Amino acid sequence: MLAAAAGNALAAGGCAHGPTVAAAVIPPLPPGRARIWIYRDYIPSDSLNMAAVSINGATAGYAQPGGGAFYRDVPPGRYRITVDSYGKDTDQSANLDLAAGQQAYVKIESLRAWTSAGVESEIERDTFYARQVEPQLALAEMASVSYYGGS
Repeated sequence: MLAAAAGNALAAGGCAHGPTVAAAVIPPLPPGRARIWIYRDYIPSDSLNMAAVSINGATAGYAQPGGGAFYRDVPPGRYRITVDSYGKDTDQSANLDLAAGQQAYVKIESLRAWTSAGVESEIERDTFYARQVEPQLALAEMASVSYYGGS
């Protein structure tokens, strides 16, 4: 299920931007399920690379560089949200405990200060973080980013 959803999210990344989250018609949460929202702000100086996001080790979708949001409906339970990152640091993942009817919001952030200095050059590499965000802040931040759908 997550692999198919990831393919849909990747395909959406190659298309024109859809509606914003605020303008999108988002289906209600199915009974007995929880919802995990994944989003990334548009920051002009941020990395232009997509970041693969996983839920409990299975790819769930891709955080878009121009800002975007998607969700996955999941059974109640414990979830670990990780994001592929070249740079390795501490606290790069988010852990969620979700009950039926609950929604959680995870923001993908980038640290552009990680560099690899070589003899002839210095290379900036992507270092991504998955951070759980309070619902009020997440909804405000997500309102203006592109909506990439859900499960």
